[in-house]
Amino acid sequence: MGSMWVRRAGWGLTGIFVLFMALDIAIKIIDLPVVDQTMLQLGWPAGYGRLIGGIELVCVALYLVRPTSVLGAVLMTGLLGGAIATHVRVHDPLFSHILFGVYLGLFMWGGLWCRSARLRAVFPIGAGEGPAATD
Repeated sequence: MGSMWVRRAGWGLTGIFVLFMALDIAIKIIDLPVVDQTMLQLGWPAGYGRLIGGIELVCVALYLVRPTSVLGAVLMTGLLGGAIATHVRVHDPLFSHILFGVYLGLFMWGGLWCRSARLRAVFPIGAGEGPAATD
């Protein structure tokens, strides 16, 4: 019974992460003017929004496919790290901008950890938790 709730929590966290990313990707791919304005404020040339949105789309797609989910999470972690570095460089506020990539990463990895017994076996968290059986 406990394993069922952990899986459900994982899909909930994954759902929140994917819904946010879907909105972010859509805004970038349809190339709204606010994307170019934001890119310029962050020190990136206008027009890079579509490219970044495409990279995000590939990472999220890999994350959602079971055999490539860890690869997608690792690639997305790199992308989120770049976003964090960009916000640090332009001196954005800590909790609302700089750490937002950390929050997304926690939802992403937390969701994957809850969904995957193999990942829980590699990274056991909690007292007395040992290797899990199967996915």
